[in-house]
Amino acid sequence: MPAITLSGWVRVCIKGPLLGGLVFGGLLTLLLLRLIEKPLFGAHRPCTPYITVFVCRNALRIIGLKLHSGGSPAKTAGALVANHSSWLDIFVLNATTRLYFVSKSEVAAWPGIGWLARATGTVFIERNRSKVAQQSELFAQRLGAGHRLLFFPEGTSSDGLRVLPFKSSLFAAFFAPDLRGSIQVQPVSLRYTAPEHADPRFYGWWGDMDFGPHLLMLLAAPQHGRVDVHYHAPLSVASFEDRKTLALTAEEAIRSGHTA
Repeated sequence: MPAITLSGWVRVCIKGPLLGGLVFGGLLTLLLLRLIEKPLFGAHRPCTPYITVFVCRNALRIIGLKLHSGGSPAKTAGALVANHSSWLDIFVLNATTRLYFVSKSEVAAWPGIGWLARATGTVFIERNRSKVAQQSELFAQRLGAGHRLLFFPEGTSSDGLRVLPFKSSLFAAFFAPDLRGSIQVQPVSLRYTAPEHADPRFYGWWGDMDFGPHLLMLLAAPQHGRVDVHYHAPLSVASFEDRKTLALTAEEAIRSGHTA
């Protein structure tokens, strides 16, 4: 990562407190509202997701990353799948529509991030084929509450320049008898464009990269590029023979949007 200049540190000192105040102020507001929302609506969350959308949209404005969205997010309960390039994906996707992430169970124990994930309704699962029945039941409960669930089928993040092959394991849960006939999966393509003269992988966060230095680099940057989000046509699970075919079709749609 490039060294941060004096003017870059000035930007960090201005943007950092603004971003922290927005995120944790929004979290506090969400938790307080949830104290009222949960007894009245249970698993349904008619109000708090709007706080998440507000926080994420304005977080991108503070960072300086321009957001462009194309296509139409599905309005009904169901699932979304997207390519994964960075921790920024969480802010970008939450800024465009109300959704709930599906994440590996280990994230729940991460300092700070795990707390934020739990508060915003993230679904934690174990990536284990023996857990398919349990995951199907959990997905059915959340979908029945009107939630739209998003997961990253690549299983890890990339450098942002490519889409990695999809793993089909999580798609298996949607082929359970009580879900297959009613669920649609909507592919979503994310494509980051780096600032002029910057490394094309500027927004990518992968491998053993640390979160802190990457965040500081983004806050210190004198200019930013853009991220394009494209919502493809939803895929009806009932139209596919098996999880691998569904995963491949979703991957092809996302790959086409990423390279367009």
